[in-house]
Amino acid sequence: MALYEHVFLARQDLAQAQVDALAENATRIVTENQGRVVKTENWGLRSLAYRIAKNRKAHYVMLEIEAPGDVVAELERQTQINEDVIRYMTVRVDALEEGPTVMMRKQERDRERRGDREGGREGRGDRPDRGERSDRGDRPDRPRRDREEEAA
Repeated sequence: MALYEHVFLARQDLAQAQVDALAENATRIVTENQGRVVKTENWGLRSLAYRIAKNRKAHYVMLEIEAPGDVVAELERQTQINEDVIRYMTVRVDALEEGPTVMMRKQERDRERRGDREGGREGRGDRPDRGERSDRGDRPDRPRRDREEEAA
């Protein structure tokens, strides 16, 4: 049997449970037609490069499939009918990727980077700590300016 990667994009306004149901439906179609889904990955809600059917974001789901070609044709036919799926693509591959895909590794790497940033200097971002700043002395309180004065 041939190996395929099937990726589909679901509308942004769907709940995660509905996206999971779409993936389960695709899995059911493959298994009922003597195919096998090796791995299912949910890449989450991501921004699109351009608007598709008035959507700026979409839920990305990837299935790694081991099945004959007619199973893939049926899967694509059912995916095309579904209104919640805005794009799909099935690619035949020579070998399935072991472990997490590049997209999942990228998400893990991004989470680690954000974790490093958040743990440091109490939310000051990339700026270094400037110390006590005793050279400024006491600053007198300034009178509050009204918005009308600012506009003039």
